[in-house]
Amino acid sequence: MTAPPLDTRSSVRAHAAIRTERGPGGRTRLETLRSDPPLTLRQTGPDVVHLVSTAAGPLGGDRLVLDVAVAPGTTLEVRSIASTLVLPGPCAADSVMLVTARVGAGASLRFVPEPTVLAAGCSHRVAVRLSLARDAAVFWREEIVFGRHGERPGRCRSRFDAVVDGTPLLRQELVVGEPAMDGSPAVYGTARCVGSTLVTGYGAFPAMHNHGDGPPRGEHTQAGAPESAPRRAVLGDGCAVLPLAGPGVLVSALADDAVQLRERLQWGEALAAP
Repeated sequence: MTAPPLDTRSSVRAHAAIRTERGPGGRTRLETLRSDPPLTLRQTGPDVVHLVSTAAGPLGGDRLVLDVAVAPGTTLEVRSIASTLVLPGPCAADSVMLVTARVGAGASLRFVPEPTVLAAGCSHRVAVRLSLARDAAVFWREEIVFGRHGERPGRCRSRFDAVVDGTPLLRQELVVGEPAMDGSPAVYGTARCVGSTLVTGYGAFPAMHNHGDGPPRGEHTQAGAPESAPRRAVLGDGCAVLPLAGPGVLVSALADDAVQLRERLQWGEALAAP
């Protein structure tokens, strides 16, 4: 039997962009919607864009950039059609995904892609650079799955930087795929997924109030903690809701699988409501 040919394609460089503008009557219009395969963008609603991956990966050596600019007074929701499977490639270099987002005064951005799955052998870097006005509303969820079923995860370093009017709001970095760290009870323990959601200006997302009436089974809030609009940390089983020093709340969760992770994040997101 003849072995299948190796994938010898060159590393991909792709730069896609979304920009909104305020149209007649205050409606949001997409001023720019530029795709660059494999980052293919499709408008699926008046202010909703879905990211469609039109090639495998990212693979080692690929560098993908998504630039998002939400103009003052406009709204934008960014989703993805499916999970992103990060794969090793013929190039020994890391694959890179860079997302930059600017959210203007009175604007709102909801960024909720499907999870990123780290296939065995991959080496991936993710960087998010978020800049927002003080009265902007942002709902930004990230989910990472540690490999496909029955395999160890590849390596990933994920960095998230958010600033409000130039002042740091959140600096966070996660590393997955380091054996000395992954199994530590002080880091991920036996979890197979990690996720977080940054919420600012929560009033712009009233639909999030409907995500359940309480913690998932077995979870609890910190003694004396309020059931909504927390002013101090609220803790559950595998989930924490942490008010930030600036105008925002961070929800962080660990879970055994992607379904449980989403449930825990949604519980925390509901608690972040004012």
